Amino acid sequence: MDELWKAFDQVKTAPKVLDLFHNKIARLKFLDPACGCGNFLIITYRELRLLELEILKMKIGTEQRVPDIFIHASDMMKVSVEQFYGIEYEDFPCQIATVGMWLMDHQMNLRVSDQFGHYYARLPLTQSATIVHGNALRVDWESVVPKKELSYILGNPPFLGNNNLTPLQREDLAPYFPKNKTMDYVSAWYVKASDYAKTIAIRCAFVSTNSITQGEQVAILWKPLMARGIQINFGIPTFKWSNEAKGKAAVHCVIVGFSYCETVPIISPYLIEGLNLIVESRSKPLCEIPPMRRGNQPTDGKHLIIEAAEYEDFIAREPLAKQYIKRLIGAEEFINNKNRYCLWLVDVSPADLRKMPLVMERIEKCREMRLASPDPATRRLAETPTLFREQITSKENYIVVPKVSSERRSYIPIGYVPADTISSDLVFLIPGSNLWHFAILTSSIHMAWMRTVCGRLEMRYRYSKDIVYNNFPWPDVTDAQKAAIETYLTRGRSFPTAVLPICMTRSPCRPVC
Repeated sequence: MDELWKAFDQVKTAPKVLDLFHNKIARLKFLDPACGCGNFLIITYRELRLLELEILKMKIGTEQRVPDIFIHASDMMKVSVEQFYGIEYEDFPCQIATVGMWLMDHQMNLRVSDQFGHYYARLPLTQSATIVHGNALRVDWESVVPKKELSYILGNPPFLGNNNLTPLQREDLAPYFPKNKTMDYVSAWYVKASDYAKTIAIRCAFVSTNSITQGEQVAILWKPLMARGIQINFGIPTFKWSNEAKGKAAVHCVIVGFSYCETVPIISPYLIEGLNLIVESRSKPLCEIPPMRRGNQPTDGKHLIIEAAEYEDFIAREPLAKQYIKRLIGAEEFINNKNRYCLWLVDVSPADLRKMPLVMERIEKCREMRLASPDPATRRLAETPTLFREQITSKENYIVVPKVSSERRSYIPIGYVPADTISSDLVFLIPGSNLWHFAILTSSIHMAWMRTVCGRLEMRYRYSKDIVYNNFPWPDVTDAQKAAIETYLTRGRSFPTAVLPICMTRSPCRPVC
């Protein structure tokens, strides 16, 4: 609409060109392939009619308010609901969308009446928007509206993460991403719109969950689309979208406009200005650094975990178990310095276990929980009920990085923990790491990288081993520079720029624990 209003301002004083412009907007056609009750179509129709009203004012003049002039105005009205198309899965919203378009048509006719001083309504209703009842991912959009006639595709397809899909929705998504099981449901609309609009100058824009512009989904969705020639024409970065429904949670959305039409400047899939560079998942680090590991997943029904409130009582009742209890940290415990513990029974002999009846009771409950699971992999773990699913530890103190942390922080909390601390699967750990690695990871450069390419949970940072850590380009430094940084870090002092690599002189490292 901004472009159309700008064009109107340029031609409104030239009658012949204005008439051509009027014909142009009367030929525009709009498709919402997930239209629901038709909100996007209704608002688009209203805005187009408002623009047409301004065109009529320029053609007729606001001072002429006699019936014959109004009749002339009604004859000049060209924009209609027949320019609008929608596809909706549910039957009742289809009916609401059709009626909603009629109501907006009537309201805009009244606006024309108010402007030109004579009542006018298109009665009986002979024109209607085309609202198709069907599954938009299976319906042939060409059967709804021929693509050679269409101008714009718009809407807000369903917001559903992959873990929340029904079996039918998984079937819908499978043809668009046959080799991937992580994509958001909305991503299929991007692929189908791109297929439909190929070779045609159709502009598309969808409101979507912000997951499609973050983390691993960026490469899976946008790399093949851009290989076809798709360009991002505009992007609205993450914003919170909520409604007034009781108990309705806000969702974090982006708006992405895309087409095969070239635009300048280039907008990347991360919705930042720049080259179309996409960070893909890597199984190993780009540079020579220690590998990052996911922490240990208990899969124990909490029977191998000892909460802080029960620790003292458990030790008093089972004193032999104290030597096998270790501190357990996830993101919550690490960030907020909370105490939590676990039974770490690696290499404990059966004879020693039998001396601890309370421990044996917990082991049996863990075994029963695993056997009752519908997951075959979990049931197999019942054979080793004394152990977590993984047993990943470090012989030395190591770095931990929480998987999820608040976006309100300029630096995500990263720190060192003692070697005998057990990390849960809610943090990443880096065995074999040192203060030099800690310094770089807590630098503003790494944080800027993380904010750009990481995934999000709502707006919170969701750190990724394969996207963020393994793709981070570490600076080339000398041993002397490493030693100097470690020395200053140990002393808790700021780093003089003389000891820093050139790429870090504007953003010195600073530890945050």
